[in-house]
Parts: sequence; structure tokens; C-alpha cells
Amino acid sequence: MAGQRPEGDPMAAYCNVRYKALIPIAGRSMLERVTRALLASAHVGRIIIMAQAPDALKAGLDADLADNERIGFAQSNDGLAASIHKIAGSAIAPWPVLVTTADNALLTREMIDYFLQAHAGEDVAVGVVERRTMLAAYPAARRTWLKFRGGAYSGANLFALHNEAARPALALWSTVEKDRKKGWKIFAQFGPWLLLRALSRTIGFQDAMAKAGQRLSLQAAPVVLPFPESAIDVDKPADLELVTRILEQREGLSG
Repeated sequence: MAGQRPEGDPMAAYCNVRYKALIPIAGRSMLERVTRALLASAHVGRIIIMAQAPDALKAGLDADLADNERIGFAQSNDGLAASIHKIAGSAIAPWPVLVTTADNALLTREMIDYFLQAHAGEDVAVGVVERRTMLAAYPAARRTWLKFRGGAYSGANLFALHNEAARPALALWSTVEKDRKKGWKIFAQFGPWLLLRALSRTIGFQDAMAKAGQRLSLQAAPVVLPFPESAIDVDKPADLELVTRILEQREGLSG
């Protein structure tokens, strides 16, 4: 997913580029970094880049990616969930579908492989990082945390949609997308009992997702990732600074 807000994206403006996905970090655009990580995984087949301006993003990629037969481009809607609903399970993107975002610039093949291998075949699986894992490596990192009994979790922008049964989750997602960083508003959709248990932290994340899935007649589960970097995307200047530093260290470009 490489779209952005219709009114423009503040990070794109901050970096003086037209599209957020083309923000350069350590010599490569975020879109290129995510695309190359996906190509490197043996678990990933065809890659579809969805954006409001797919031709512009294609023109912003290196030729070897723009012309790669495994990579396609599709027009997105303004909403993430509606855009996925449009192509998931179609000839363009047959089941199962892995979803990630262009600002997930620290994504690696190892993260993708771990997530997909840990996915136990649930209709919907969501990649997350536990707060202790993040803070042990990056104590100053600021993330949005969903707090449950036994831990707090931040999303890793990795979603597995296994089959047609995932469609009700996409429909719900489209209604709460603007509140995706407010966990209580999401769990409020599943009734007062589950909301109360989530707010009082008397239920673990695994059980909460399972019960939410039952309300939608599907199986849902989190996949807890051991990679703190998988929960660091680029939403604000401080994120860009941190991601740049991590990539420079990873690729031996600093100093």
C-alpha cells in the first residue's frame, strides 16, 4: 500500500517530495526498500503496488523494479481497507494476501519470513511487537501501544488475509480506519463486554483477537515478532531520523 491522504501527506511535504512512498532514506526510496524486501522472500509471489498515482510511483522506481514481471501496479481508493477489499481474492491478488505499507522502510526478508511462517492459517493475522522488545533496543522510541493483560503491543504493518473469510474484517477495518491508533475505539465495535475487558486489561491480546474474530465469524490472531524494527514506520520527522540512523548502521553508511 503506497497511497496517501487526498490533501497531501505532511511527511512528503517535509521531505520535499510529491509522494510519501518516494521519500529517500540512505539512498533509496521507502517504496524501493519495501519492494526489494518482498522480492527477497521465497514466500511472496506477485507484488501489487497500490496508490492513487501508480504511474508516478512506477516512474520513481529503478528500472529493474519498474519492469520486473513479478511487480504490478493498481489504482487505490482513498481508504486502505477499501483499496485492499477491491483486489483481494481477485485475479490480480488471489488468496492468500500479505499486506504491508510503503513507509515500512525497515522491513526485511527475515521479518516477512518469520511472520508468514508463524502464521498458523488463521483467516486474519496481524504482526505486532511487544513493548519490552521495542524498548530494550530503542528505549526512546515513541509508538502507539495497545495494552492488554501480559503486555502492550504496537503494529508492524504486516497483515495476512488468508481467504474469503477475511472480508468481514476488511469491512470493519474500513469503518474504524481513521481510529486505527485508538485501540479502545476498535474494540468498542465488538460490544461492551470485550471493550471492558480490553480497557481493564483482564484479557490477553491473543484471546481478545480470537473473540473479536468470533464476532465476525472468522479466525483472527496476532503474530508477535521478535524484531523491534518491524514496528518502526515513518509517520513523523522523529521516525525518519530514527529509521535513517538504523539503515545507515545496518548498511555501513554512517561516519
